[in-house]
Amino acid sequence: MKNLILVRHAKSSWEAPLNDRDRPLSKNGLKAAHLVSSYVSKYLPKTYLFWSSVAERASQTALIFAQNLSYPIESIIYKEDLYTFDENQLAKVIKSCKNDFDNVILFGHNGAITNFVNKFGDVFIENVPTSGFVSLQFDVEDWGAIQKGKTLKIIVPKDLK
Repeated sequence: MKNLILVRHAKSSWEAPLNDRDRPLSKNGLKAAHLVSSYVSKYLPKTYLFWSSVAERASQTALIFAQNLSYPIESIIYKEDLYTFDENQLAKVIKSCKNDFDNVILFGHNGAITNFVNKFGDVFIENVPTSGFVSLQFDVEDWGAIQKGKTLKIIVPKDLK
């Protein structure tokens, strides 16, 4: 059994004229990331791996989740190829995961996340919002073999306010 949790980065700030990958989280983004990460522990497997896009807003979201879930921040794996907005590229990265790991929490970007959960999950989601959390389960032993899985849990900030 393989379990994948996808978290769309929290809302980013557009205040400073920065490159897309350098944009930090906004104040509302910080609040939402703390809100969701403080709520999700009961929906997580006992052990898991954290993967994050190298973009500032995704890595800040991963750090907030790590702190609130007591996950060692030095164990977060930052992947250049997770800085993608394409679900096919995202699927390629996920399918490359070593089979030693059954549980991955991934911090990334939209279009890729919404399109991935709609392609690989069994519940249609119009749009995974910023700080949105979607848990998927695949009845396979090999990440490379994942296809249509089961959507176990969807958590969005507005449902927690």
